[in-house]
Amino acid sequence: MSLADVLFGRPLATSEERGEKIGSGAGIPIFGLDALSSAAYGPEAALTLLIPLGAAGIAYILPISLSIIILLGIVYFSYRQTIEAYPTGGGSYTVARQNLGPHAGLLAGAALMIDYILTVAVGISAGVGALVSAAPSLQPHTLGFCLLILLVLTIVNLRGVREVGAIFLIPTCLFIATLLGIIGLGVVKALISGGQPVAVSPPQPHPATAVLGAWVLLQAFSNGCTAMTGVEAVSNGVKAFREPVVQSAQRTLTAIIAILALMLAGIAYLVRAYHIGATDPGETGYQSVLSLLVAAVAGKSVFYYITMGSTLLVLALSANTAFADFPRLCRALAEDCYLPSGFATQGRRLVYSQGIWVLAGVCAFLLILFGGVTDRLIPLYAVGAFLAFTLSQAGMVMHWKRTGGPKAVRSMLVNGVGALTTAITVLVVAVAKFAAGAWVTVLLIPGMIILMAHIRRHYDRIATETTDPAPLDLNSLRPPLVVVPLVRWSRIAKKALRFALNISPDVLAVNVGSGDEAGNLQREWTRLVQAPAKQAGFPPPPLVLLESPYRFVLGPIVDYVLKLERDHPDRQVAVLIPELMETRWHHYLIHNQRAEWLKAMLLFKGTQRIVVINVPWYLQSPKPVVLA
Repeated sequence: MSLADVLFGRPLATSEERGEKIGSGAGIPIFGLDALSSAAYGPEAALTLLIPLGAAGIAYILPISLSIIILLGIVYFSYRQTIEAYPTGGGSYTVARQNLGPHAGLLAGAALMIDYILTVAVGISAGVGALVSAAPSLQPHTLGFCLLILLVLTIVNLRGVREVGAIFLIPTCLFIATLLGIIGLGVVKALISGGQPVAVSPPQPHPATAVLGAWVLLQAFSNGCTAMTGVEAVSNGVKAFREPVVQSAQRTLTAIIAILALMLAGIAYLVRAYHIGATDPGETGYQSVLSLLVAAVAGKSVFYYITMGSTLLVLALSANTAFADFPRLCRALAEDCYLPSGFATQGRRLVYSQGIWVLAGVCAFLLILFGGVTDRLIPLYAVGAFLAFTLSQAGMVMHWKRTGGPKAVRSMLVNGVGALTTAITVLVVAVAKFAAGAWVTVLLIPGMIILMAHIRRHYDRIATETTDPAPLDLNSLRPPLVVVPLVRWSRIAKKALRFALNISPDVLAVNVGSGDEAGNLQREWTRLVQAPAKQAGFPPPPLVLLESPYRFVLGPIVDYVLKLERDHPDRQVAVLIPELMETRWHHYLIHNQRAEWLKAMLLFKGTQRIVVINVPWYLQSPKPVVLA
């Protein structure tokens, strides 16, 4: 068993793809972790903006959270209809492209790609933030933990969809059970005490340093909207579900949204009841809102550490939603020639491996750039997600208008309300977060659109230049002029000349004249090559000596080949390059690699009539040396 099999599992045949399909339950950890885990950092992101208001700011988290839950409900009903209308996968890119045109599709695709990248970075950094809250001594190692979790997630996702669902199911269930348990316990305590529960571990007081304003509430709302990211994941991955795919996907979406809404409402109520405010991220003594809330409800008991441990796992694993959907989005874009074609190719475990590797690389760069601190990444977040929401819902309005049917008017109304509310949210988030870093996303999206449009133009140009419906033309065929560059006489040179004479009578051996080897080759050429060729009935190949006063070797050969091609406009020129193939990679380090450089120069400077052919000589494995 190879190392690749141990890390990534055995290769799966295409016929095994049906066995990789998942049910509704497994869909929650695969497509729902991003949305569910945002309950751990969405309310905190809003409360962080309310820190200057002190205790007065905490009171506003409940109406902010209720506004977000209402928006979440609107988006939920919209995506249920998207799943039904696009049972093969109705991601924002697909819906927008098919109903609003290619430009809208590219806008949705670019926005979603940014959203998925930030989902991984924010999820992992938030998970490590939960770990640091429970063990503050680990704060200096924040970035190291982030990169380690990213590596583990990358390897797990390269193993395939079904294994991901099985691995992540237990942490997801533990997170849901512990957090809902804390919320339930806290609500009971609050009701028994008449809405004024006594905290087991009281949070620190929060002095006010600023006065409430509409702009502060707007910013808090825009930060809190990060709790809605990941809601579109199920509609993107409908094809991953078992039959009946529509019902399975809708059940998964319903479960995710219901649990998330309950969590957001419960956290908002308890934060207000227990007077818990956010602490400044990145500073010594930082604790997440969830850590303070669990400690206030249950104290720092064993249950506290179980809850925070499950939160850490789920926050870190929430990046899996992006790992599940980002490669699928890249595949769709690649199939439409907006990304390199490699993104549309399935790897050894029937996943789109190239998309996974690219996502991991970009996220590693982001985590290093921002030091793994969640709060620094939040301003870049949510713009892409809500822009994709808006385009998807607007596309669905046009879909129902085009297809019609008895439910078309009602469906148009649902999707229209969804499009309007998410469009307003996009503007609010973009304006509120622009100075704090959202300008990066606002500029990055058109930049990505330009890049993808350029890739499409490149593929279109290749198709225009290479497409030829005419049958094969076999008129005026002639053997090529064959050029064989030689350094000295050897078995490698003999093999190259035998192959050259086998494909054409017009063979030219070329040697760059420098040193004694060139003179020896010239003196022995008749005996070694021309006489045996004439005796066998082949035209004797001449030896062409190229002068090189400055000892350059490759340049004179390339110039000779180009001149030969110009002098014979009715012939192809085939350059046979003898090449030594070593048995061990490190042996290549002690060779000059002239063959590789010559191939590169000929391919770079060549024309349609110049063909480069490798003639490899495979060395035998060296025998072990026995010391006497």
